[in-house]
Amino acid sequence: MKLITFTHKNEELVGVLVGESVIPLRQFASMEELIRAGVPADLGAERIPFTEVQLLAPIPRPAHDIICLGMNFADHTKEAARFHPTLIRENQAVYFGKRVDLAVPHGGAIDSHPDVTQQLDYEAEIAVIIGRDARHVKREAVKDYIFGYTIINDVSAREVQTGHKQYFFGKSLDTFTPMGPCIVTADEFAYPPEIGIRCFVNGEKRQDGNTRQWIFDIEDVITELSAGMTLHSGTIISMGTPAGVGMGMTPPVFLQSGDTVKCEADGIGTLTNPVI
Repeated sequence: MKLITFTHKNEELVGVLVGESVIPLRQFASMEELIRAGVPADLGAERIPFTEVQLLAPIPRPAHDIICLGMNFADHTKEAARFHPTLIRENQAVYFGKRVDLAVPHGGAIDSHPDVTQQLDYEAEIAVIIGRDARHVKREAVKDYIFGYTIINDVSAREVQTGHKQYFFGKSLDTFTPMGPCIVTADEFAYPPEIGIRCFVNGEKRQDGNTRQWIFDIEDVITELSAGMTLHSGTIISMGTPAGVGMGMTPPVFLQSGDTVKCEADGIGTLTNPVI
């Protein structure tokens, strides 16, 4: 099932995308409220043509910072270490938070922030959406806590990231979280998921990976984090990016105003954003 957040006649709604129509779920004020309650069995009879809606990010204003994994693909770990000595992963997962003022939807613009960065980069990632509050979750139970999956472009200002020797500011500038185009519920995928993830810049393929290549998988992440912190329903965990980012090229090639970044994932869709 594909779930979206959208506006229709100046009203923000959530709903189910079915073919070329949207079934609005007006009983829910937000996607996070829908996630907490679960998708109802009776979707109702109302239909809105998809051409009449304006797509928003699935969770436009996350209640908590997004939890991200750094260097969770072996090939990306190598290219990151070549770029800067602070970008080294040893034996533990690298976690960081990403502040989101307003997540950018499919078609929305990425601000290049030229006064802050000259090393603007892209990272196509699959994000896991937690379906119910998770604390002290055992590995064998992790699957029951997964609501669904979406795409995130973890846009990054590299010299800000490396200069501060931590990721928070360089990952959290306004518009640095394109998300979408939808959340696909977990029952649409085998478990553990094997989802292909790719990124194109101006039509050139830069990244091509698969979730089966994760170093730390969903069980690793949720059991470790939930052992000491509560992962509330609606929490977003972005699971890391494969090789092919701009900083990994020789020489590095960073995004410029006028570029277009397209992230696509099997079974989820396409997230395309211009850079301004």
